[in-house]
Amino acid sequence: MIRAESFSKSYEKAVAVDDLSFQVNAGQVLGLVGRNGAGKTTTLKSIAGIIPLSAGRLLVDDFEVTADPIAVKQRSAYVPDDPHLFNDLTVEQHLLFTAGVYGIENPHHEIDRLLATFELLDKRHTAASGLSRGMKQKLAISCALLQQPSALLLDEPMTGLDPQGIRNLKATILEQAKCGTAIIISSHLLAMVEDICSDVMILENGKRKFFGRIEELKEQFAGDSNSELRTLEEIYFATMEMVPESDEAKLPKAEPDDSECGERFAAEK
Repeated sequence: MIRAESFSKSYEKAVAVDDLSFQVNAGQVLGLVGRNGAGKTTTLKSIAGIIPLSAGRLLVDDFEVTADPIAVKQRSAYVPDDPHLFNDLTVEQHLLFTAGVYGIENPHHEIDRLLATFELLDKRHTAASGLSRGMKQKLAISCALLQQPSALLLDEPMTGLDPQGIRNLKATILEQAKCGTAIIISSHLLAMVEDICSDVMILENGKRKFFGRIEELKEQFAGDSNSELRTLEEIYFATMEMVPESDEAKLPKAEPDDSECGERFAAEK
């Protein structure tokens, strides 16, 4: 579970996020969309504990980012849009290092699975400095998934990925959600957001303009003069002309389905 309560982040001359509240429950995938500078990356970095918040509270699994930063980091994984890797470490060494940091025992089977999923098996012994932009992205995502986080934060995760990589990542995100991970994806690819996200939050100048189920957003336009709007992209641009909505924050509960998740998701964190 990820929860924000009246979260704000200010810099000397600007307010990046202004009194933002929302909740993402286990098994939900929230698409975070908005213009450049709307506050998307700031929100993700603050949840991950990378930058301090100015006001309010941020929680992961009821652990507060400010009060229990270690507990939050143990339960969450953040992948930035431009991952910073260790140039001299190989792909496999990155994953083994991650396993060591998070105390993951016998990680080799899971490492092999992730390498296969993201088509990195033949790059196992290649240093990060020798990887393409897309391969670096795949490696960073693999390290995040190896942690088996209960909260997954992805900032423009499709950047640099080839079509097969995009397809594999979309399938992996849906699998993670099915197994109970709370996921936030920041992306400008609205078709992708519509395809895999259960919910969407539209930010503008650090404020929330809409938050809820994608189908709810579509239903708002179904009965008015904008009824010809069908896709999330079309509705997004129409929504940007609307005034910000009231800050009702809670999403309906989605229960994780452990039946097909395997032992690596079954253990309680």
